[in-house]
Amino acid sequence: MEQRLNYAKIAPDALKAMLELEKYVADSGLERSLYELVKTRASQINGCAYCLDMHTKDARKAGETEQRLYALSAWKEAPFYTDRERAALAWTEALTLIAENEVSDAFYEATIKCFSEKELVALTMAIVAINGWNRLAISFRTVPGSYEP
Repeated sequence: MEQRLNYAKIAPDALKAMLELEKYVADSGLERSLYELVKTRASQINGCAYCLDMHTKDARKAGETEQRLYALSAWKEAPFYTDRERAALAWTEALTLIAENEVSDAFYEATIKCFSEKELVALTMAIVAINGWNRLAISFRTVPGSYEP
């Protein structure tokens, strides 16, 4: 696999905008562990090898367990995620695959029970961000394996 282009070098202002979104999410108060699970799960769904490499490394460095990372694609059947994490993962899947899912009032009401309104905005922005990063990495073939936290 060879990188098609270096979008960060070609369009640094676009990268800056994406990093500002990341900064908002990082400063929002969402737990880092939750954010890493969301980034990893969206990257699994989107098939983004670069982001999977990056975010599993970041998650491990932040203290995430191998067991929870390995089982993430089957989180609904695994007993070791909290209700809040489950709500975040369900929201992540629904928004990542939004063309295939209805974000119904009932689903929203179930999700908002685990998050304040501000937290849900932050979670949604986190999902927007990782889906954007996935699309950049996949379309321009960012090569996985070189990232070091």
